[in-house]
Amino acid sequence: MIKRILKKFLIIIFIPNLLFANTQYFEEGLNLFKNKKLDKAKFKFEQDIVFNPKSEISYLYLSKIFRSLDNKTLEEQNLNTVLLLNPKNEEAVYNLAKLKLDSSDYKKSKELNNRLINFCKKFCEKSKKLKVEIENLSKK
Repeated sequence: MIKRILKKFLIIIFIPNLLFANTQYFEEGLNLFKNKKLDKAKFKFEQDIVFNPKSEISYLYLSKIFRSLDNKTLEEQNLNTVLLLNPKNEEAVYNLAKLKLDSSDYKKSKELNNRLINFCKKFCEKSKKLKVEIENLSKK
């Protein structure tokens, strides 16, 4: 009887702390990212992913960090992870289409942009501009 009460008490105390810690890593990472402290932000987003493996937003911010560090391989890996978690993440689809365009993969860029056009809400204008950019570059 006492064990059950003690167990429930411990659960009540520790669960909120764990949940708070999980969101705390992301919030700290976001603040560090906004202040251009990319190495520290990267670490915090990675910590968030340890506790929240399906945190698409942490993967998205990691991709932004790797873009700033000009590490296209890790940027692409993180964008692909975002899209595995949420295939309709507009920013990830757009950023991956831009990344593919930068690497002269016009076919994949066009495919991603067409996919984005089908469900865009916030990135429709950017998608239209990207379509023109893809068409212009693929003609050269």
